[in-house]
Amino acid sequence: MIAATPSSEAPTPAFLDFTQIEVATASFLREAVIGFRDYARQSLRNVYPVAANLQPVVSEELDFFVRARGDVLWSCELDADDIVTSARLIGELDPAQRSTFDMARELGTITAPELAARFTDQRIGPTAWNNRLSALASKGLLVERKQGKSKSFSPLLEIA
Repeated sequence: MIAATPSSEAPTPAFLDFTQIEVATASFLREAVIGFRDYARQSLRNVYPVAANLQPVVSEELDFFVRARGDVLWSCELDADDIVTSARLIGELDPAQRSTFDMARELGTITAPELAARFTDQRIGPTAWNNRLSALASKGLLVERKQGKSKSFSPLLEIA
């Protein structure tokens, strides 16, 4: 998969299509899905792996595996034209990451200083917001874009 995945100038989902995969072991999911996601997020900065068209048994196995690791990743359904018809997160975010992800989803493109200014009641500074947003981007949930000296973040996919 690594050799077949070109780098990209623009943020691009890389759909790992499981259409005819009926069973997948935890070791396969660890190496193929999580391993590829981690490699892509470190080495192919604009490539965002997404598990697509998971059969229920495979989805359950992947969900169990990522929850045990305290991890999360995107999953979606693709139609015949490779258009995302539904998207969801597999796994579970901790409460701080969940609230940050939900804010990003509601607001669209955001920056850490914007979150700090908008949610002053939470008493979280721009550095802490940036750490939360960067952690979500490292999991491939948010797209990170550099804008001069600052960074903006937006969800990779829309949750159906």
